Amino acid sequence: MKTRIFTLILSCFLFQLGLAQEKPLRILMIGAHPDDCDIKSGGTAALFSQLGHEVKFLSITNGDAGHMEMGGGMLAVRRNAETQEVARRLGITYEVLDNHDGELMPTLEIRKDVIRKIREWEADVVISHRTNDYHPDHRYTGVLVQDAAFMVGVPNIAADTPPLRKNPVFLYYQDHFEKPNPFSPDIAIDITSVIDQKIYALDAHVSQFYEWLPWISNDPDEIPEGKEERIQWLKSKRALAPNPSVRAALEQWYGSEAADKAQFAEAFEICEYGSQPSESEIKRLFPMLGKSNN
Repeated sequence: MKTRIFTLILSCFLFQLGLAQEKPLRILMIGAHPDDCDIKSGGTAALFSQLGHEVKFLSITNGDAGHMEMGGGMLAVRRNAETQEVARRLGITYEVLDNHDGELMPTLEIRKDVIRKIREWEADVVISHRTNDYHPDHRYTGVLVQDAAFMVGVPNIAADTPPLRKNPVFLYYQDHFEKPNPFSPDIAIDITSVIDQKIYALDAHVSQFYEWLPWISNDPDEIPEGKEERIQWLKSKRALAPNPSVRAALEQWYGSEAADKAQFAEAFEICEYGSQPSESEIKRLFPMLGKSNN
């Protein structure tokens, strides 16, 4: 009892002095498939993890259709195993829901699942797809997350999981689709320092980056056999320079000199649903902003 009282007094003293450790941020990145979060935000996740914050990737489908030779339960098991290797490589948590790939619909049941997952993680930040993405699973994942944005604080919805007292900030992943409206990068993260870690994480999705995606895109390149050669090949495909709008966002947050040195970046657009952050709140939620990562 005396030890507990002493600890409480010490904690209060340190807090008053500003020496108490700030509570880690809790970031939830939601994708339609078991590689979407990795592609769109793997570098940002690595930076959050390095800074001691908690990151979770959540896949709404199990990816059981994403291959040209295998499918169903066998593929779902394989892809789930790949996500757990990604989690190890990035220092994050990864969860895959058991909804069929290519058949996702924004149903009330799945919306409640998404609400529960956001609540369970006690998310400060939630990032997902925009709703005008090319893939129906991506679009409907975006709809599900948007539909959950207000409901996470309503106690009588999904009442088996306690509601959040503060609505998270919701954001969208970058994409290149223009209609009905183009992506607008409110936040851009310099991921140059962690690009190799991101590519190493993508490398864990063997079924996708070395089998399915080259096949479906009719990629004429021969996939290298060696481990290091594969990773370098993958980097040549997936590590792309920031486009002009992302470059402008980098300048806003890092300054022109640092932005010019940023070889790779990930960008996000703030959703009109959920909490609307001030500039100071954005800097708190994305503590890597403005810090050189080169």
